[in-house]
Amino acid sequence: MAARDEIVDFLDALLAPESFDDYGPNGLQVPGAAEVELVVTGVSAQLELFERAAAERAQLVLCHHGLFWDFHPRAIGPSLKRRLQALFEADMSLVGYHLPLDAHPEVGNNALVCRALGLDPAERFGRHRGKPLGFVGRSAEGVGFEELRGRCRSALGQDPFVWDTGPDVVHALGVVTGSAAGSLGEAITQGLDGLLTGEPAEHVMADAREAGVHFIAGGHYATETFGVRRLGDLLAERFGVEHRFIDLPNPI
Repeated sequence: MAARDEIVDFLDALLAPESFDDYGPNGLQVPGAAEVELVVTGVSAQLELFERAAAERAQLVLCHHGLFWDFHPRAIGPSLKRRLQALFEADMSLVGYHLPLDAHPEVGNNALVCRALGLDPAERFGRHRGKPLGFVGRSAEGVGFEELRGRCRSALGQDPFVWDTGPDVVHALGVVTGSAAGSLGEAITQGLDGLLTGEPAEHVMADAREAGVHFIAGGHYATETFGVRRLGDLLAERFGVEHRFIDLPNPI
């Protein structure tokens, strides 16, 4: 058992959300029980996640994509009402970290994806709203592209969408999880061998082919399971709480 506020204070100190210009609030979004025995993690805040967490008798849900976004209406519609109702009825807290969890050098999505692919997260990459979120994943000896494709498949649990128009051996790959196809131009400018992100965009086919680089879209959801899972494990190690990750796969 651990105090909810101590958990949130620890996560705020670790991820420093105040230093990011994000699309919505980071940290505690909905307060629930003051004491926590079970933490459930998931990628995106949604009704099914909350219902399954409540069935597990969790006191705290930790997500990468929280409930509240600047681009959503401010009024509470039926969907948001049901989500909030599920949290209130189970007395569960909701905690979310978006860009801070992408960017962190140890527990962040981008660093963890690099390591899962056998790449060293070297210099920062993927500047967004004034801060770099990703890394250049480097391999001194190089990784054959077909080997890299197989590593992506194993690490992400699905076949990536690929424009394999770069070199046969990859030494430097820009990695920015989620929706960062726009970082392909930065990868080209820096002379990298390609970009790995979550989602494709229409323009990347011609851009990658004409620049002679690879483009890999591993799935927005699939590339962003890493950070919340690591955070949940870290909370279990530090606070002695139980952690369960609930997988709700999304093909995007």
